[in-house]
Amino acid sequence: MQRRSRGINTGLLLLFSQILHVGINNIPPVTLATLAVNIWFFLNPLKPLNNSCLSVEKCYQQKDWQRLLLSPLHHADDWHLYFNMASMLWKGISLERRLGSRWFAYVLSTFALLTGVVYLLLQLACAEFMDEPGFRKNCAVGFSGVLFALKVLNNHCCPGGFVNVLGFPVPNRFACWAELLAIHFFSPGTSFAGHLAGILVGLMYTHGPLKKIMETCAGIFSSNTGYSGQQYYFNSSGYSGYQDHHPYGSPRYSEEAPRNYDVYTAGLSEEEQLERALRASLRDQGNSRNSPPRYGILLSPEEMRRQRLYRFDRQ
Repeated sequence: MQRRSRGINTGLLLLFSQILHVGINNIPPVTLATLAVNIWFFLNPLKPLNNSCLSVEKCYQQKDWQRLLLSPLHHADDWHLYFNMASMLWKGISLERRLGSRWFAYVLSTFALLTGVVYLLLQLACAEFMDEPGFRKNCAVGFSGVLFALKVLNNHCCPGGFVNVLGFPVPNRFACWAELLAIHFFSPGTSFAGHLAGILVGLMYTHGPLKKIMETCAGIFSSNTGYSGQQYYFNSSGYSGYQDHHPYGSPRYSEEAPRNYDVYTAGLSEEEQLERALRASLRDQGNSRNSPPRYGILLSPEEMRRQRLYRFDRQ
C-alpha cells in the first residue's frame, strides 16, 4: 500500500477551509486535538503505509502490535483524510458537548483500539471459515472505523429522525447499516470489515457491556489516584460532576446543600427587603456625601427573630 501523490493536497485545503468556517474557538478541545493529530501524521507520517496498516498477517502473526495504534492515524491520501476528518469534525462537536471532553476522550481512545481488535477478529474469522488466506493479508488504514462507532453512539444519543442516504430517507437507527452497504458498493476500495468493526464496537457500547466496563475502569482509576472525598466522575449519558467517596455502601452523587440565606436577608421576604431598601435609600439622601455607603440590612438579633416569626405566622 503506497500513499498516492499528494500534488496540491486539495482535500487538505478543503479541510482547513471547513475548520476555519466552523471557527477554531467553536471546536471542543478533544475534537480539535484529534483533527490536529490526524493532519500531523498525514503530513509527517511515522512510517510508510505498508508499515502502519493493520492486517492479521502483520499485526497478529508477526506480532507488530503497534499497528493497532498507528493505523487509525494514517490515511491513504488527502481526500481520504478530508472525508474522515470532516465527518469527525461534526460528530466530535456533537458528542463532545454531550458527553464532556474527558469522557469523550476516553470513548474515542477506546473505540480506536477496539475497532482495530474487532477488525482483526473479523478478518481472521473470514479467513478460517471461508478458507480464504487472502483475508489475513488485507491491510487497512484510516479513521473511518472509529467514525462508524461514533455514528452508532451519536444516533443512540439522538434517536428518531431520518437521514438521506443516496437520495433515500433512512431512519437514524438504520443509517449506519445503510451507509455501510452504500460505501461498499459505490467505493469498492474501502474496507468493509473495518467499517463493520466500527459499527460492532458502537453497538457494544450502546447495547452491550462495553459502557459498564468503561465506567468500572474509570471508577477504579479514580480510586487509585490517592484522593479521598470528592472525585470527578464520568457519566456517559452526558453529565459530569463530583462524587463523594464512600468506602462502605454505594456512592451518592453530591447534591448542593441548602444554604441559609438569612445571614444576607435578615429573614425578610423579598417584599420586606425591597421596602426596607427604599426606606434606607430615602433616609440616606440626607446623610453626608463623605460617609461610606452601607451594604446589607442591619437589624438587631431581637428584631431579626421577630421578623422571622412574623413571616412564618403569615404562611
